Amino acid sequence: MKRNKIVYLFLLVTLFVTAACKSDKKGNPNWMKEDDVNVAIDETFKPIMDNLVQSYGMAYPEANMKPQYVSEDEAIRMLAHDSLRCAIVTRKLKENELNLIRSHRLDATQALIASDAIALVINKENNDSLITLDEVKGIVSGRITRWEQLAKNRGRKGELHLIFDNSGSSTVRYMKDSLCNGQDLKGNVYASEGKNNESVLKMVEENPNIIGVVGANWLMGKQGNAMADFSKLPFKVMRVSRTADEFAKYVRPYQYYIATADYPLLRSVYAIHTDPRSQSMLKNFYFYLKGQKGQTIICNNSQMLPITPVQVKDVSIK
Repeated sequence: MKRNKIVYLFLLVTLFVTAACKSDKKGNPNWMKEDDVNVAIDETFKPIMDNLVQSYGMAYPEANMKPQYVSEDEAIRMLAHDSLRCAIVTRKLKENELNLIRSHRLDATQALIASDAIALVINKENNDSLITLDEVKGIVSGRITRWEQLAKNRGRKGELHLIFDNSGSSTVRYMKDSLCNGQDLKGNVYASEGKNNESVLKMVEENPNIIGVVGANWLMGKQGNAMADFSKLPFKVMRVSRTADEFAKYVRPYQYYIATADYPLLRSVYAIHTDPRSQSMLKNFYFYLKGQKGQTIICNNSQMLPITPVQVKDVSIK
């Protein structure tokens, strides 16, 4: 009988500890290690975020950097379900996502850290490098499916294919929300074979009938630096105009034209965290992105425009 009581007591203790472990994550700041910096990052920002992750890791050697490059949909899903507590994405959270976070007894802190652009890239052999915003709308709505339908067409014929990274990406959402009034994309629109921006660029280099859609910070040199001259890239970057009249200004997504808003395909970049701890390497990384060091890296190593005020001067860009 005494033995049965001991066994019974052991089972109660085991159940209590197990339950405590399961509930430890919900609303408890201690389920994450103090030095872990586990961040879900929209894959369209990988080049510049690699730079920021590396620089932060060097500045704080005790930080255990764990970046996860995923689609924007996946990054927000992971944050909302408390799989991690920091994400870098292109939009603020929706109310249902905030409610899901609150169900874990957490709050979301969201901050704009930069302005970005979406770039349209084509094969080096393709001479049709001018396109209007209305023509981009025509392509994603299915109204334009052939190269001959572009007003500035310079001889290319045949089907025009628009290639994205993947269906859950921020670039697809941008086109749907900004150019298609929330409707699904139509026409010759496809996901890349590798489901990422790097795969999009590879397909563009191999096929002259493709227009690739990538984040502008993928327009990088071999050393991972921002390009002052896109002509040195192994593909062409299309010039985009807001209008189609005789005074139309066709520009590429250089940082200057993002600052002046002459480039039309613009979007925001947000850092979001749900870490309830007063101090942690994760929360410190969030403030690092907003601070002088992080903003300087964004300004000097990408086409993205930091939120820190910068002086814009007139320059001549080919």
